[in-house]
Amino acid sequence: MKVVEIRGYQLGFAPAPAIGNARTMIRRRDFMLVELVADTGARGWGEVFSSPAAAAALVRTRLSGLVLGASPHHHGRLYEVMLGTLGYDRRGPGMMAISALDMALHDLAAQDRGTSVAEMLGGALRGVLPAYASAPFITEAADPYGHYQAEVDAILRRGFRAVKPRAGVSPRADGAMALAMRRQVGPDVAIMVDINQGYTARAAIESARRMEEADLLWIEEPVQAEDIPGYAAISAAVPTAIAGGEALGSLAAFRDVLAAGAMSVLQPDLTVCGGYTGFLRIAALAAAYDLPVMPHVFGTVVNMRAALQAAALVPARRGGASAYPWIEYDASVNPLLDVAGALPVRPDGTMEVPVAPGTGLDLQAERLAPWVTETWRCNA
Repeated sequence: MKVVEIRGYQLGFAPAPAIGNARTMIRRRDFMLVELVADTGARGWGEVFSSPAAAAALVRTRLSGLVLGASPHHHGRLYEVMLGTLGYDRRGPGMMAISALDMALHDLAAQDRGTSVAEMLGGALRGVLPAYASAPFITEAADPYGHYQAEVDAILRRGFRAVKPRAGVSPRADGAMALAMRRQVGPDVAIMVDINQGYTARAAIESARRMEEADLLWIEEPVQAEDIPGYAAISAAVPTAIAGGEALGSLAAFRDVLAAGAMSVLQPDLTVCGGYTGFLRIAALAAAYDLPVMPHVFGTVVNMRAALQAAALVPARRGGASAYPWIEYDASVNPLLDVAGALPVRPDGTMEVPVAPGTGLDLQAERLAPWVTETWRCNA
């Protein structure tokens, strides 16, 4: 099997109404999907959800020539060759471009073997994963949290037994929101909050203390992604687990976080950190610190399915009354998550890990048409 064509799809949509977090209102969500076509006719998919246009340019001008004509079974060698093209850009669009290609190469290689990606990479450690709803989001209403109660009720009716609201309006408002949500859902539903890099360390500590009685499973990205001293100060000051890592693109970045004792839960995103290859290197590094690793996923069905395969590979770790890893499920209105058929959440709040070849994704490019803004191709 050889890669004979690379197809790129720039696509996106405008959430209506806009969804927000502590840092910004999201009025447009853009992505880049990469489709690798093999000489057998098989197709493998990869994704970039951050800096999609820049990553696409790097695939077309720098990386395509390394992948075209190569065997996807050589994904490890290709990863090193692609990594060798990076100069100063080891934590940005260059790594994101490599991530998408690595994801697609693994998908193709596993399909060629007739196995899932998890099976190809040594075998899944679990067949189901607890899922958490990534929602509700902050709105531009006078009360940014005013809709949370109704939306959480709807999330629970969908089967979720865990919910991750966005926080960061103010420490006082965060505390009131989290305590109200705990009263609403009772003691058996897990709550995590995501501050999306919205606070300074001092404000994050105050917010965490005000939310403490809500018994949160973790607080995610309380400060900017590479503010390692800030993360370490928060982790030392509050008992709640501090999570992060979705915006970190290199193994060295995670090394620095771990060495500083800055986080209790690592959340690398396969579309940012180097695909499956990068994710598993980070997981191996975290194992030396006995810390849980689970994929961040907030994009299209491509990354969602890849994240299920990756999460099935990491050892379980205890996080209070709950075991990691969890799988993140974008519970907002996202047509690109359901474009190839919805991935169901079971009545017990879990999701099955697909066992079909590759990631189990059967995506015809024609289905992307309503959201495509540009397409491009590179041929051998």
